[in-house]
Order: sequence, then structure tokens, then C-alpha cells
Amino acid sequence: MTSLIDSHCHLDGERFAEDRPAVIERARAAGVELMVAIGTGDGPPDLEAGIRLAEAYPFIYATVGVHPHEAAKVTEETWPALIALTAHPKCVAVGEIGLDYHYDFSPRDVQQRVFVRQMEIARAAGQPIIIHTREAWADTVALIREHWAVELGGIFHCFSGGPAEAQEALDLGFHVSFSGIVTFPKATDIHEAARMVPADRILVETDSPYLAPIPYRGKRNEPAYVVETAKRVAELRGVSFEALAEQTSENWRRLCLQAGRRNG
Repeated sequence: MTSLIDSHCHLDGERFAEDRPAVIERARAAGVELMVAIGTGDGPPDLEAGIRLAEAYPFIYATVGVHPHEAAKVTEETWPALIALTAHPKCVAVGEIGLDYHYDFSPRDVQQRVFVRQMEIARAAGQPIIIHTREAWADTVALIREHWAVELGGIFHCFSGGPAEAQEALDLGFHVSFSGIVTFPKATDIHEAARMVPADRILVETDSPYLAPIPYRGKRNEPAYVVETAKRVAELRGVSFEALAEQTSENWRRLCLQAGRRNG
């Protein structure tokens, strides 16, 4: 069976509270060999949402970080706790971090300060970063240019831009990850971006429980459905599903499990 990696899922959330083990089993049955549990959870003081899952399952890795929505919850105690968690053997990245000007759940200046501090922590840990950006592209890119170590790389997750934004992300040394949005018929800019990202810089994800792909659109998303996203990306790129699955899995391993950073 072809193996895939869901590079971004929120398995800790309440929407999985009643059937989380079954969701994970369905993913494995569908050929999802690894899942990355994003550790932002409900924000500080709990920073271990992803770590708890990674400790429970050998095929789940985790990230740690403060989402821009929860930036206002940060206290001075947050930073030493976050730094300590980056050393956990199953922690592969800092994220998702960035800016969200759509909801403004945290003030924009606070979001920016928290974003910059987390880039500093990731750089010190030698780990990539996972970027969330919504209606804040210019500021997100500007802060990355100023504060990030390009050689460590990272992921623009749930990419929702077009070819121009994808090129900017690539120029910054990032991978570009496509979610279920790429299966939507009207997402033509995203389709074009999925065609032009180089083979060695493309990833797939669910961002579950959000943004379920066709044919599950409107339902709760789950890691098993990354298969549908990968099929659509393969179709757009004119390659086989098997080749796309192998390439994206290799890309994720190289970025997040490379020798000298983490073993896996």
C-alpha cells in the first residue's frame, strides 16, 4: 500500500474527543504512515497538546508553539516551557506560528512579538517553523525575512495563495503544503501553485478537523482524507498518486527528521 504523511493535523481537539483512536486507526488503514500532531491546542499555559499524542503513538510526531489566535495568552512562563519542549525527542518543529489578521483574536502587535520570539526559539533549537498566515501575507513575509534563519526552512501550511505567493515562500527556503482546499473546483490560484512548486518542496496535509477535501467537504476532516488531497495534487501535476505520495513523504522526512536534528 502507498504510504502518506499527514504533515499537519489537530488531533487533540474536542471534535475528536469521542472517537480519536478510531480516527487514528482509519488513517493507518488508509495508508497514512505518519501524522504530525500540531501542538498549539488552546494556547498557553498548555503547550503539550501534540506531545501527549506523540508519546502515545509511535507513528505520531508533534510540534510545539503558540498560534497567533492565542498570542495574548503568553506570559513570561511560556517561553522557558516552550524552549524545554523543543528538546522532546518527538518534537520536529515549532508551529503553527505566524499572523492572523482575519479574526484578530490577539492584537496585531502582540501577534508579531510572539511570532518573532518563537522564530528565535526555533532557530536556537535548530528546528523548522510551520507558518500560519491569514490576510497578513506581507507582514508575515517581512518578519520572516528579518528574523528567520532561511537554512532551517519551514512550511507554509494550508497554502491558500497563488503562484506569486508560492514563489515568495520558496525563495525564503520554505516547503509549501497543500490541504483539502486544493480539491475545491474554484480554487484555481491554488491549483496553479500546486502545479509550479518544485517536486522536492511540496507537502500535503489535512489541517483536520478543518477543510475536508472533496468528496467529504462540509464534514469533519480527519487524517485518512489526506489521500484525496494527494490524489488531486498528483492529478494537477500530471504524476501518479504513488509518486506524489513517495515524494511528499520524502520531503517531510528530509525537512523534519534530517540527520543531526531528530532521529526517526
